[in-house]
Amino acid sequence: MRIDGHVHFVGDGSNGSGCWLRSSTLLDRIVEPIVKAQAGISKSSRQFGIDQAYEQRLIRLIDDSSLDAVLLLAMDYPYDEDGNCLKEKAKFYVPNDHVLGLAKKHAQIIPACSIHPARKNAIEELERCAEKGAKVLKLLPNCHNVDCSNNRYRTFWEKLAKLNMPFLAHTGGEFSVPVLNAKFADPRILRLPLECGVKVIAAHGAGKSGLWDPDYTADLLRMMDEFANLFTDNSALASPNRWRTIPALLDPKIQSRVIHGSDFPIPSGGLGPWIGKLLSGADYSKSRKIKNPLERDVFIKKAVGFEENTLSRLAKLIG
Repeated sequence: MRIDGHVHFVGDGSNGSGCWLRSSTLLDRIVEPIVKAQAGISKSSRQFGIDQAYEQRLIRLIDDSSLDAVLLLAMDYPYDEDGNCLKEKAKFYVPNDHVLGLAKKHAQIIPACSIHPARKNAIEELERCAEKGAKVLKLLPNCHNVDCSNNRYRTFWEKLAKLNMPFLAHTGGEFSVPVLNAKFADPRILRLPLECGVKVIAAHGAGKSGLWDPDYTADLLRMMDEFANLFTDNSALASPNRWRTIPALLDPKIQSRVIHGSDFPIPSGGLGPWIGKLLSGADYSKSRKIKNPLERDVFIKKAVGFEENTLSRLAKLIG
């Protein structure tokens, strides 16, 4: 089964989804049209609202690609350590129930829940989502304000391990979502869930996003030597700001634990890998002719050297 293991949902609640998208700041108003254009919903969202337009567009993209399914990610609010919701710090919100509902409706969608471990009902919500079919937990520790190494979350990680649910954790810098604690971009904070037996997927190879971000890729690779239950993904690595992480993940020893992901609807055009001479001019030209962004990302990743089994690895992890 060929899966894109890193796809976001973006909604505005127009279809009763409970989704929420902030558009109050100047930056929000600049970014939102870009996201709509990349998702291909600039016109349809005006007619149907973002919820319905995005859903319909995503299913068409999957059906018109070589993929069998995508891992669709819910997005929780950030919280403080005492379990107080920090809604005002969030960029967008996608409820677990919306993603779970889409997965029931569409066989092409595999649901990933998002639950901040500081929530008062975190373990109960984790159990509920697992029972309803969630296959992965997704968090952005630096944006959700989660210190994964905090021992107060040990019970949460132990429950996640017992449920055999992998943890997809953002690692490295971030610019599209507000960062609440930059230190939590460090993959070394994932040591506690790993010690608890959780299968962890460190997204983006822990590389840089912005020019001034620390590069944690070497730290991640050392941890992968230590923990057999630590994986990574190549999501967003075809973008202009993350391509420098690609060579480290092409090492055969590392690539055996790489999972394919696009990070859709984040733009993935191949310009970065071409500039970095990882993608040939001929393949860059071919990629520009592929209109489907999910399929374009598959083409670019394979062209730079990622193996076919990166596309099937997630299916094996989630059983």
